[in-house]
Amino acid sequence: MREVRERCVWSQQITHRDLVPYLIEESHEVIDAVESGTRADLREELGDLLWQVLFHAAIAAQDPDDPFDIDDVADTLTEKMVRRHPHVFSGEVATTPDEVLVHWNAAKAAEKRARRSVLDGVPRGMPALALAQKIVGRAAGAGVEVAGPSGGTATAPETEAELGDALLELVAVARAEGWDAERALRERLRGLEADVRDAESGA
Repeated sequence: MREVRERCVWSQQITHRDLVPYLIEESHEVIDAVESGTRADLREELGDLLWQVLFHAAIAAQDPDDPFDIDDVADTLTEKMVRRHPHVFSGEVATTPDEVLVHWNAAKAAEKRARRSVLDGVPRGMPALALAQKIVGRAAGAGVEVAGPSGGTATAPETEAELGDALLELVAVARAEGWDAERALRERLRGLEADVRDAESGA
């Protein structure tokens, strides 16, 4: 990575922001390899994703005001994982996955004390459907529940496969009506976020 950064004129011009589309693409390629690829595909795609991390770290190392390199990234990650695994490194006990999550969430909450809303830290660049799942979960933590199918005209899916069918049908409706399904969900999420912030402020 250092050689490429120093000797490749294209790489020398690249910024963190320039790399974002590649990072997203490589992440999706890893997901594809996990879901439907071969072991060789997964090995290759994980390497491509790792290259993005190395590239960002190489760019960061040249920042004149606040430089850090891949060793600093690894050190920060190590410190975080040690904090979040006290049952491994600090003598706490966790004999079930649920108990592990209790330790993990407690450590994470301590790290994020500066956050004022359950919505803080949710990356807005996520695709709308993934963002919706994240925000619905955070909203429940603030006491704001999102109702499921109602009015007797729709039934809730009973399996993940049925959920996929229902989502696909909704996308087909959006296409037939000339609506943008991604935009529609994002706009609805803005309303949900406002509801959450109102609940947190007692409005």
